Amino acid sequence: MHLFSYFWLLTSIWSCLAAVPPRTIAKRSNSSFVSSSKNGFSANGSSLRFVGTNLYWLPTLESNDDIWNVLKNISDTGIKVIRIWAFNDVETIPGSGTWFQLVQNGTTVINDGPNGLQKLDTVVQMAEQHGLYVIMSLTNNWNPAPNTTSSGAANVLASVALPRNTLSNDYGGMDLYVRQFGLKNHDDFYTNNNILTAFQKYTKQIVLRYLNSPAVFSWELANDARCNSTIPTSATCTTQTITKWHALMAAFIASLDTNHIVSAGTSGFQCTDCPKLYPVTPTASPTPSPAPGKKRRTVTPLTKEQIIKQRAESRRQNRAAAKRAGTLKEDGIMIRGRWVSTATREVSSSIGSTTDGSSGVDSQDILNIPNIGFGSFQVFPDQESYGPNDPNLDPVQNKINSSLTWIQQSAQSAAAVGKPVVLNGFGLVSQTNLNNFVPFNMTYTPYASTTAVMAVTATSNFANSTQQEQGYSSFLEMGNSAGLAGIMQYQWGSAGIMQSSAAIQLDTTNSPTATENSPNDGYSIANSPAIQQILKQAAQAMT
Repeated sequence: MHLFSYFWLLTSIWSCLAAVPPRTIAKRSNSSFVSSSKNGFSANGSSLRFVGTNLYWLPTLESNDDIWNVLKNISDTGIKVIRIWAFNDVETIPGSGTWFQLVQNGTTVINDGPNGLQKLDTVVQMAEQHGLYVIMSLTNNWNPAPNTTSSGAANVLASVALPRNTLSNDYGGMDLYVRQFGLKNHDDFYTNNNILTAFQKYTKQIVLRYLNSPAVFSWELANDARCNSTIPTSATCTTQTITKWHALMAAFIASLDTNHIVSAGTSGFQCTDCPKLYPVTPTASPTPSPAPGKKRRTVTPLTKEQIIKQRAESRRQNRAAAKRAGTLKEDGIMIRGRWVSTATREVSSSIGSTTDGSSGVDSQDILNIPNIGFGSFQVFPDQESYGPNDPNLDPVQNKINSSLTWIQQSAQSAAAVGKPVVLNGFGLVSQTNLNNFVPFNMTYTPYASTTAVMAVTATSNFANSTQQEQGYSSFLEMGNSAGLAGIMQYQWGSAGIMQSSAAIQLDTTNSPTATENSPNDGYSIANSPAIQQILKQAAQAMT
């Protein structure tokens, strides 16, 4: 690993974040419910910063003992917050297993039985007993048709079916509503009155069910909402479409529940040049009073010019480090003994899909909605590109470095608004987990030998165990130093827990036999004690 480049990146980002507010609460609420302010989170009279984890699958475990054991192991690690799916939509009622809501032919039926919302009750109650808070995500952007995915213009059929609820995108969500209400475009979910009414009906049931539960950290409106998904998007979907939907739903929940925070679950995508519905007026950051003669610093929104400048400086530093190490990859043309830059050395003026609004998401505008208590972003560099690759870094180093910059940019954007932001999911796919890797918009493992659709030119494009550990440590350290209010790993994993009774038994719908491992979409840390130790150390540092 190029340690110099990491050191420079960390140093430069720390300097950029000098104005980010410290996460201390000047006036703390004594309520047992979590509250948010420009200074961060508080509960029970104390400030709250946290390391958390994702386990969307937890309510699908058949045994209450298994749910208890999973939560105990998480709590023992020092993790304070978990993030789960508070939805499980189906188009037909399954013969067995957990489901929360039937969405069929334009109608909805909520399952309040033992294999329905009572499973969610168990998770919330046990989480509270273990001292854990729960972020309740209400729907998902991704729900590809079973066992198919889009590959260009064609649909590719998977040769191996995975058990229901194995994948995070197999719990229903936006596209299921669109299909069952007879519509065609993904963004109909945000604008169609019939769908909005149905989704608000379900949301109301969930919100009122846990209205008085202090274990609920927040109501997350949706995971990774954006204009595009598996099914087509209309030409009229823009960042304002997504922002308006968040504002509508946040106001709806706020009218029902004054106890809990409403949060956005976006990937953090931004649009530096898009018109804003909720424009930001830069204000002085809530830092302690400056020394005499010093001015209070302000945090400004992220700009296109800043992004391009940061990339150019990062490239320059990496080239200098490679030159000193004798590993510089010269990519220009030599004229009279000097190298002249070519396109591969220049920094493009294009800022990329994460910040140009092409996904239809402006997370900063969403965060500035009055009823949104905190924002979110995600780090999945095996599925998203957070910046151009540097030819002087290997593929994994490029992924880690661009992710660290993305963390810094997301922290800056939230600080400009003056609200907390949480990294609600981060992960690197390791070489040992590559056969299990299923991208969020697919339903099968594209790199596995049995269903190979994507060729892996080199496994070195994915992190080995050491690189994964270094990456996770870097993400956590950067998030802490950047002043994030919370950092959540994706995803937790459990392998045959035997603490009090039988091993974990998963929802076995469509599967002939049960398994002792929790679902693994390529990110599980079930057999990664080193990663769990890294999370434990980070949780101690985030107090």
